[in-house]
Amino acid sequence: MSFISHIGTAVPAYAHQQTDILKFMLEKTAFSSTEQRMVKLMYGMSGIEQRHSVLPDFGASPAKSKLFSLHEKMPDAVEDRLAVYDDNACKLAIDAIKDAKINVQEITHLITISCTGMSAPGLDIMLVKALGLNPELYRTSINFMGCYAAIHGLKQAHAIAESENDAKVLVVSVELCTLHFQEENTQDYITSNLLFADGAACMQINSQGGKWRIDSFFSKLFLEAENSMAWHVNSKGFLMKLDAEVPDMIFKNIAAFVHSALEKANIEISENIGWLIHPGGRKILEATARALKLSNDDLKSSFSVLKNYGNMSSATLIFILKQMFDSDQKHLFLAGFGPGITMESALLTAV
Repeated sequence: MSFISHIGTAVPAYAHQQTDILKFMLEKTAFSSTEQRMVKLMYGMSGIEQRHSVLPDFGASPAKSKLFSLHEKMPDAVEDRLAVYDDNACKLAIDAIKDAKINVQEITHLITISCTGMSAPGLDIMLVKALGLNPELYRTSINFMGCYAAIHGLKQAHAIAESENDAKVLVVSVELCTLHFQEENTQDYITSNLLFADGAACMQINSQGGKWRIDSFFSKLFLEAENSMAWHVNSKGFLMKLDAEVPDMIFKNIAAFVHSALEKANIEISENIGWLIHPGGRKILEATARALKLSNDDLKSSFSVLKNYGNMSSATLIFILKQMFDSDQKHLFLAGFGPGITMESALLTAV
């Protein structure tokens, strides 16, 4: 068996109101007056009020900007963006670990997750050095899997904890999505700039003892829609593709997916379940609620994280889990979506 015993989150110092980011993007991008009205409507309907960034740039004066100035083109070199990731990722991860009150000297395994920055030596080695972890501990990194990667990290930690009786696995996700904002006037970039934010989160998974037992996982690839969501690297940064059809695709498939996941775990949907759905956007949450015949209140933690933090890619589900960590529900059902299109889920049971 495996259990989640600790959970922690952290956000960068710069908290930007959604209205300020909208103003920045309107000034930064060459929109027509009609396009400006459309973008304002999209931001107003996003369900997001605030997002955090390691950058002060949005709404700041050009003299204070780190990466994106209103009066200069966004950097063409991806290394400029990744240099900011390297300067900030480890510090933000440590803040999340401190928030979780984890005794790092007990950690036997380390799993790091990110799709917004990569280097070697990378975040895992930075953390070993900064925290004074055992240099002989088991390390692995999960990269470029997108918003569902926290569940994949949980899956890896579960396998380790089940195979080693004294395992204490630290799973750390750091996503600095705002480093990859683009100024091009396309639907993909408008949507990405509107949704994504920065954050870090961590979990400790043990072979013995914790608040939530990890019971089962279920995942499925929907290859017929594989081009609807993608994440590519080019010389200008990491580029997100997110088609408008994604919420409809989730609406059509999520009920059967959840049924299969619960059937595998021998759980009825009528049982006392708390729902943790990755807020890829307000429309995705609303589509999921309709398909599962849930109220928006059943997804209130997902809506709350979207409202106050935006979409922090893989870190987001852990933020939601932290809000529900002291829930009195019998089970927690986590679901995330990512390139592929992949649907990934996990089922937890209260101890």
